[in-house]
Amino acid sequence: MKNITILGSTGSIGVQALKVIERHPDHFRLVALGAGKNIALLQQQVKKFNPLAVAVRDERLAGAIAQRFSGTNAPMIFSGTQGLIQLVRLDQVDTVISAMSGAAGLLPSFSAIQAGKDLALANKETMVMAGDLVMREAKRQGVAVLPIDSEHSAILQALQGHCRDDLRRVVLTASGGPFRSHSAEQLKNVTLEETLNHPNWQMGPKITVDSATLMNKGLEAIEAKWFFDLDMDQISILIHPQSIVHSMVEYRDGSTVAQLGVPDMMIPISYALTYPRHYDNDLFPLSLETVGTITFEKPDLKKFRCLALALDAASIGQSMPTVLNAANEVAVSEFLAGRIRFLQIAELVEKTMAQHVPYPVEAMESVMEADRWGREKAGSLLSGLC
Repeated sequence: MKNITILGSTGSIGVQALKVIERHPDHFRLVALGAGKNIALLQQQVKKFNPLAVAVRDERLAGAIAQRFSGTNAPMIFSGTQGLIQLVRLDQVDTVISAMSGAAGLLPSFSAIQAGKDLALANKETMVMAGDLVMREAKRQGVAVLPIDSEHSAILQALQGHCRDDLRRVVLTASGGPFRSHSAEQLKNVTLEETLNHPNWQMGPKITVDSATLMNKGLEAIEAKWFFDLDMDQISILIHPQSIVHSMVEYRDGSTVAQLGVPDMMIPISYALTYPRHYDNDLFPLSLETVGTITFEKPDLKKFRCLALALDAASIGQSMPTVLNAANEVAVSEFLAGRIRFLQIAELVEKTMAQHVPYPVEAMESVMEADRWGREKAGSLLSGLC
């Protein structure tokens, strides 16, 4: 029996994680829920799962939960970043699912590891900003950090039963997003509605924009470096529009092991919780005869500048990936608000990176300082965009 806290319970990953937990009551018990601003859905989840504790990032909304649930069986209510940290440190919890969006998930995720909890990680910013610190702390505490991203879950599965020393490289696949076939000229005029219309996956708005710019794949490359202790030249990226092959591992003898499946996040969520087992779910199995042809192509780094910038940040290392992530979060937020255009996302990230002098990241304070600097600098550069 795993006793689980979910950070980001009202997001797409959190909602699907609850379905996995509900399907296997003999294996999983929901202990605590952490959420953002979707109080209506959080209240439904509290009523259904009766958690021991609840936390909301927005402190002003904690009172709404407290008013709705009172009495002897009412959950403990926490708020803010410290409230989320209290949630993951509960003695009754042994596993934390980190599915919060953005850099806000870093400190609660890291605190879970420090508290000796196993971590199922969907919050890629945690690894992009502080992957070295995270994996060193996990080793020190003797806890598991397992990926929920479909690509990293695929790599983890393709590594099973093989000697790690025989690995030559990993190949991350990307759908290419809604603009894979667009010309550079066409990208100048794409709309928010078009950007959020991902061809294969149903995700939150921030990650959907990242998938359209291919920034998401760059962030995943940085994640893969830390998850699997790789050099960046051991990580390749291919566009695979059908989203059937979720990633591959190539070995020194030329063998390539791939993980295939329908494009549904229930699979990597479940595997992170049941590793190394594969529990049943209610998804239809993959039908290759229906899929037909599957294709692969190299990404166009000139057209999708965000991917090139992420790979540059990974090569530079130190504090640069944190600044990349901070600037991207600012840019995506501005795009979602309708204040900048699609191509200006990459422009803002590039300008921010150009003004940063990287420095070693030896502690979480250094990470948070680089994040603060990146956000402030990106904000100050908004008015100068073309």
